[in-house]
Amino acid sequence: MWVDSPDVELPENVELPESIALAWGLRNRPSRGPKRSLSLTQLVAAGIRVAQAEGLPAVSMSRVASELGVATMSLYRYVPTKQDLLDLMIDTAFGPPAPPRAPGEGWRPALTRWAEANLAALRREPWIRHVPLSGPPINPNQVRWLEYGLAALRGTGLRGAERISTVMLVSGYTRSWANTTADLAEAAARTGQTPDEVGQHYWQHLARLTASGPYPAIHELLTEADDEEEDYYDAEWRFGLGRVLDGVETLIQARAAAQP
Repeated sequence: MWVDSPDVELPENVELPESIALAWGLRNRPSRGPKRSLSLTQLVAAGIRVAQAEGLPAVSMSRVASELGVATMSLYRYVPTKQDLLDLMIDTAFGPPAPPRAPGEGWRPALTRWAEANLAALRREPWIRHVPLSGPPINPNQVRWLEYGLAALRGTGLRGAERISTVMLVSGYTRSWANTTADLAEAAARTGQTPDEVGQHYWQHLARLTASGPYPAIHELLTEADDEEEDYYDAEWRFGLGRVLDGVETLIQARAAAQP
């Protein structure tokens, strides 16, 4: 949840957009008329309930207002636009990140925990993946996630731009994997099957279609399929993340070798 009274010092010449200031509790949205009967917390919670129960397409200002038993126009006394509401919903639903890098902990296990917590949040709230990105991380929980991701890379020798790019790379891989596996699960559900059953049928169909054709690489793969781990999707996730971090580790080692 966003902070109510943060200890934040702002440069005098920086004017924050209203939506960001509201998220950080740095400004109350001005309003006229009767005293407000809701809080921003209640409004965001109602939006999340609708998204969880009915999916993101159901989230509209009128639907959220109905959930709260108020007039639609009254919501604009709390948030400027629907996109601002969605941004606050994501920030709240994601929640705080995994604990930061502990003393003595290596950068790789710390960033792995960070990525796993990111994936868990996306799986816990699948509607999040349907909200288009509206900009860089700027709301309170998003900034905490960014801080902890960057903290995992402190002392690695990576430059600032490389640290932020590494965080974006790991985050992008995580979001892409969450989207892909959720799409596959939804497609399987529409056929009344589990993702594992769909996968088994896929390999069977592929084997039949390629049996007499010039597909030696596929034939080789199919002969090794029995050796795969049972938890295929999680194994694939760990494999991909490991290769991403291998690349980062190579760069870190190159930086260390270049030091005089």
